[in-house]
Amino acid sequence: MIPRNQCIANIKAGYLFPEIAKRRREYQAAHPDAKIISLGVGNTTEPILPHINAGLVEGARRLGTVDGYSGYQDEGSLELREKISAVFYRGKFKANEIFISDGAKCDIGRLQLLFGAGTAVAVQDPSYPVYVDGSVLIGAAGGVAPDGSGYNGITYLPCTMENNFFPDLSRIPSQCLVYFCSPNNPTGAVASKEQLNALVKTALEKDSLIVFDAAYSEYIRDPSLPKSIFEIEGARQCAVEVNSFSKSAGFTGVRLGWSVVPLELKYATGESVNADWSRVCATIFNGASNIAQAGGIAALDSEGMKEISSLTSFYLGNAKRIRDVLQKLGIQCVGGDNSPYIWAHFPGRDSWEVFSEILDKSQVITTPGAGFGPAGAGFIRFSAFGNRDAVEEACQRLCCIIV
Repeated sequence: MIPRNQCIANIKAGYLFPEIAKRRREYQAAHPDAKIISLGVGNTTEPILPHINAGLVEGARRLGTVDGYSGYQDEGSLELREKISAVFYRGKFKANEIFISDGAKCDIGRLQLLFGAGTAVAVQDPSYPVYVDGSVLIGAAGGVAPDGSGYNGITYLPCTMENNFFPDLSRIPSQCLVYFCSPNNPTGAVASKEQLNALVKTALEKDSLIVFDAAYSEYIRDPSLPKSIFEIEGARQCAVEVNSFSKSAGFTGVRLGWSVVPLELKYATGESVNADWSRVCATIFNGASNIAQAGGIAALDSEGMKEISSLTSFYLGNAKRIRDVLQKLGIQCVGGDNSPYIWAHFPGRDSWEVFSEILDKSQVITTPGAGFGPAGAGFIRFSAFGNRDAVEEACQRLCCIIV
């Protein structure tokens, strides 16, 4: 038989969220009467709101007609791309700079194909696992270091309470692929305009490229905080942005996102990153569901944007309740104001042990910070995605325990 891809062999067994699901099942089997509430995985729970849902329904209906049927749309619906440019970027991008996808996570994985094995990679630490795992799978990183400090070949940029969850940018190598997420998953921290200015300046100076994950941008309520890397001068020469309808419109199961790749963006040798991304998308991806795209078009109508604001405000209300409880318990935390995640500090504790203790005492599922990288040790992520009654009951249970 042919040999296994060593890159897959290098990746740690067990993705974070399936591991949490496994532990939940084991606990439920041992405690069959327990009513478990999840504040762990960032999966939306509320129904898609009426105007957006009507767009999905109408999209499906049209496919059953001769005039309304449509097939492959590799780069995505022209109407949707133009709406994304108008709504999120004030019309500053052409349709051929916006690529529709089946979600930001999928784009992040496919983007690795543009750079390949041997590319220097830097990530915020802690960070969403796909930044690191995707780098390992493509061969840009090796196996886990023997001391458990992370993967060989990855430059980790610690985001801690001491640096206000914004990393030391001097650690970024030259000609590096830099993954950056704001609002951040998992910490909930949001980068200021000054901080993103510094990030763009560093990328330009070091001939590096930023992959900016803005999947939670619609949770930002502070008008002084940037929602896009392209609010920063110079970003068109050094950044790609990915975004998604998953957490803003409730499309986690519908699957719809986009990437922005400016025409100005060039490799060191002068070739167009945009042209290569178009080629990659056409080669290994046949486009997002036409039904999902119809829903996306409805979401970007004025009524749809009101629904997005309503839905994200609902989850932010959950986040406030969770954060208030944690602070009353004397637990230091960040996030939960411009983000649906709360990053809670349990100094000196193993985060998987804290996860188990919270589950055992309150039957509440959380996410251990260690699953997001070395700097996640001693932290727990609480997710605000949940039904209000369940979140309020979880908060009551948490109030009754001392971790």
